Amino acid sequence: MTQTRIYVPLLPDALRRLAADREIGPTPVAAFGVTGRIERADPTGLEEEWEYAALSEAVDAAAALQGTTVVKRVVAAADVDPGVVSADGTRDALGAVTVSAPVALRQVVSFHVDEEAGNQGMEDLLWYDATELDEVLRLL
Repeated sequence: MTQTRIYVPLLPDALRRLAADREIGPTPVAAFGVTGRIERADPTGLEEEWEYAALSEAVDAAAALQGTTVVKRVVAAADVDPGVVSADGTRDALGAVTVSAPVALRQVVSFHVDEEAGNQGMEDLLWYDATELDEVLRLL
């Protein structure tokens, strides 16, 4: 079965809800993924370059969610059924997608977390396997 990789920006409270409820919701879930717009912006790119572009947009969105509070940016990467993902033309980001079903914890494959609160680049993002959710929560 084909899956679509999405990237969901999360605030610490949303990450705690994921741990408690075992899903990201409610729907629709605002996320990022490889869309036709990303592919057209870099037509000679490779799939992993397009994935990196979508992740980068999700990290930027995680920073925007913070408002005036500075916390570590967190992004959950998940593999979901492509039938629940649609391009979201209401947001400016090239990789903006909407997910019409809750994202179950079992669909999450990894977490991407700032090493330090207030980081703005991608070079200081730490990668954690989905099984390390408790460790990610401890970092916040």
